[in-house]
Amino acid sequence: MQKNVLITGAGKRIGADCAKHLHEQGCNVFLHYRSAEAEAIELSNQFNLKRINSSFIMQADLLIEEERSALAQAACLAWGGIDVLINNASSFYPTAITDVTEQQWDELLGSNLKAPFFLAQSLSKTLALNKGCIINIVDIHAERGLPGYSVYSIAKAGLHAMTKVLAKELAPMVRVNGIAPGAIIWPDNLSPEKDQNDILQRIALGRCGETLDIAKAIWFLINDADYMTGQILTIDGGRTLFY
Repeated sequence: MQKNVLITGAGKRIGADCAKHLHEQGCNVFLHYRSAEAEAIELSNQFNLKRINSSFIMQADLLIEEERSALAQAACLAWGGIDVLINNASSFYPTAITDVTEQQWDELLGSNLKAPFFLAQSLSKTLALNKGCIINIVDIHAERGLPGYSVYSIAKAGLHAMTKVLAKELAPMVRVNGIAPGAIIWPDNLSPEKDQNDILQRIALGRCGETLDIAKAIWFLINDADYMTGQILTIDGGRTLFY
């Protein structure tokens, strides 16, 4: 059955590759972006060349209530309802505990926790009508914390908890699950040698993952996990075995 999917942060990286995989499976995809306009337009055009009206895009700052609400409304109007919400958009940067500002706190918790919650709230009725699902992109550091990234880790821990509680609140009509990626795409500020090698030595499978690993897990949760809710799938090559 064709699914209508809203993906936040879908202009590039994991979000874009997940959108490609879902579109290949026959889904309609509504691509949200904040700044990756050119990438989102190109991706949506590619989709619509394959299947007309199978993709729409919209720019929104998810920290602004009016823009977030407009995104939810536009996604619902595109095809008459949404079956899947994928909360992928995320801010990620280091914050030294002694120097954290309120602006950094608001931005990191806003993008990683507040926006996913209120998008879920806005779309809960259409998701319930369609017996849909929510998939939150969490992080393996939600449970243990990443040194030097205190506020980001706190935000993702909140998203982990939110996944569990929304699974209860929205049951039985809406399933809510999460995916906790490990090393999938190297951050832009990571050293290409020492830092990457240090991480690889702590991964049981000895290699970095691929965006397709996340995309396939998302499709499983959408299409094959009718009796799963409140669960977090860890896709990390066994990295958490060595914490």
